[in-house]
Amino acid sequence: MKPPAFFDVEERLARLSGLGDQLEAFSRTVDFETLRSDLDKALAYADGSKGGRPPFDPVLMFKILVIQTLNNLSDERTEYLINDRLSFMRFLGLGLSDRVPDAKTVWLFRERLTQGGAIEKLFERFDAILRTAGYLPMSGQIVDATLVAAPKQRNTNAEKADIREGRIPQDWQDKPSKLSHKDRHARWTLKFTKAKRQDDGTIPATDLAIPFFGYKSHISIDRKFRLIRKWKATDAAASDGARLREGLLDKTNTASSVWADTAYRSKANEDFMEKQGFVSKVHRKKPHLKPMPRHIQRSNAGKSIIRSRVEHVFADQKSQTGLFVRTVGITRATMRIGLANIVYNMRRFLFLERISAAA
Repeated sequence: MKPPAFFDVEERLARLSGLGDQLEAFSRTVDFETLRSDLDKALAYADGSKGGRPPFDPVLMFKILVIQTLNNLSDERTEYLINDRLSFMRFLGLGLSDRVPDAKTVWLFRERLTQGGAIEKLFERFDAILRTAGYLPMSGQIVDATLVAAPKQRNTNAEKADIREGRIPQDWQDKPSKLSHKDRHARWTLKFTKAKRQDDGTIPATDLAIPFFGYKSHISIDRKFRLIRKWKATDAAASDGARLREGLLDKTNTASSVWADTAYRSKANEDFMEKQGFVSKVHRKKPHLKPMPRHIQRSNAGKSIIRSRVEHVFADQKSQTGLFVRTVGITRATMRIGLANIVYNMRRFLFLERISAAA
């Protein structure tokens, strides 16, 4: 093995660039400095007049959260891989001799942003960047929701009853360390999926109902660019349809059409959209105990072609970034889902810029 040379690191980084470093593309395309003012406001660090070690640069720390979200990493694994990977260090602007934030520092930074409710402001700030770049919400919007898994809780029936009533079980109150690990906001629900074809070629008459524990991510994307424009995090048992009236629709879209599945079809939602100036393209439900009329079948089929685009967003988040809530509580789950939505928009922005440059 030859002895190390002075330019070995530069040569290795150049090779990484040639192989297609996604993080390098992020650095070229996304101006993270535009997020600094919102980060500073949420973190509210002291001015340093009382001494102590100065905090890490907030933009650097946010870029660490981007790395973490992109690769579905724990805090400990994040610390290790930043020390291990040249591509991570280059993205963060760190040299081999620079101090790297440890796992606790990453946790504290994310927690401070979480408690400061910063994720909504950061999402809006990056959405403004997208609009400035020319990616305005166009051609209507598509609304849907997906389940996001969380670690399952092992509770007694009495504890479950207390949680449903909004009470903290007495045993948990007496044991603060136990309480800190109990998620009182995540909920169980049933996830329905199409029954698979049997070995003899037949398909069961009923779909499968699979118990699911965790949270739910509700989003609205624009039809033109498939960027997430509005979002909301709830427990897994929350109704999809009711969220439509809770700020999930984007009034700045250049078109008024709204596509959604039958979960969003209700008189309250139809009245709400009409009053707000939206045109409903929501799927119609099958009449009870009657066959679906052919004209409604054709209409729903046409809507499905457009509505399916939102499924691509969820598939990207779960396959590429492994969307999963490791934390406890709805506040931290909102932070996790919000980060996943920002990172999805960043990746989509890179894609749109690349095809625009190639055109």
